[in-house]
Amino acid sequence: MKNVHKLTEGAILLAAYAVMLLITIYVPILGAVVNLFLSLPFIMFAAKHNRQSAVVFMVAATLLSLIVGTFFAIPLTLAYGLTGIVMGDFVRNQKGRAAVFLSGSITFLLTLVIQYAVAVAFFKMDFIRQSIDLVRESVDQSMNMLESLGQGPNGALIEQLNAGIDLLQSLVPSMFVMISLATVFLIQLVSFPILKRFGVKIGEWQSFRELMLPRSLMYYFLVALLASLFIQAEDGGYFHLALTNILFILQLLLVIQGLSFIWFYSHLKGWPKVLPIIITILVFIMPFLLYIVWILGIIDLGFDLRKRILR
Repeated sequence: MKNVHKLTEGAILLAAYAVMLLITIYVPILGAVVNLFLSLPFIMFAAKHNRQSAVVFMVAATLLSLIVGTFFAIPLTLAYGLTGIVMGDFVRNQKGRAAVFLSGSITFLLTLVIQYAVAVAFFKMDFIRQSIDLVRESVDQSMNMLESLGQGPNGALIEQLNAGIDLLQSLVPSMFVMISLATVFLIQLVSFPILKRFGVKIGEWQSFRELMLPRSLMYYFLVALLASLFIQAEDGGYFHLALTNILFILQLLLVIQGLSFIWFYSHLKGWPKVLPIIITILVFIMPFLLYIVWILGIIDLGFDLRKRILR
């Protein structure tokens, strides 16, 4: 009876996945939303059954995507399917939401990087380089248009634009990380309420105001910062790319720590709940606020600011 129930449940979830996959591929606007639910059948199955069964389910979903979808269905199934299987396995083992989030993010990141490498190596499809080249061409066309109108472009502006494009190219690895984190966060946001409806036990999130990143993060940041100041790395070289991305990710984490402190202090003072939400939105709209929150994150992490306030 258990095997019959497992087969029936697997068939229903595979059918649901096939429908969502078709919508994602063939219905552009609706597909962008349904895309976030692609991992749900995998999470649900892996959360209720053992790993061997989850692997069989993954293989069946891959074969099904070949039948009902196009060539682009395979990358979608691998990325969202493997991520869902790993997240579901962590849920089944009653791991916390943070562990589920991190495991899912790492899995999604690995599938993303591997698929990108395969696309470049075997199919000569480097969509990132093509996008950056397109941006450069757009800038050049704009400059040429200004020249044709008799308005010579400012040399400093051109240099600034080119530097921005070069920085964007250097931060591609960080962009992969951010895309993975954001995608898995949204997957959890839409999937977990549905999983709870079907009786899957899921741990609660730690409150954002209670977030405290490891203090060792400060030492990593200081080492990376000193390295960037005293070591002259060749632009575009491996060391330059690695250092740029490490600094970017560490600075982003310190900004998150600073925002967490703002939420903590707002709760401590009994301020309206909407206030920290507004501040968080403003921080990402107004770049100069990022530096203030970043410094606040450094102080909170490095000097135990919360403990000092609570004394």
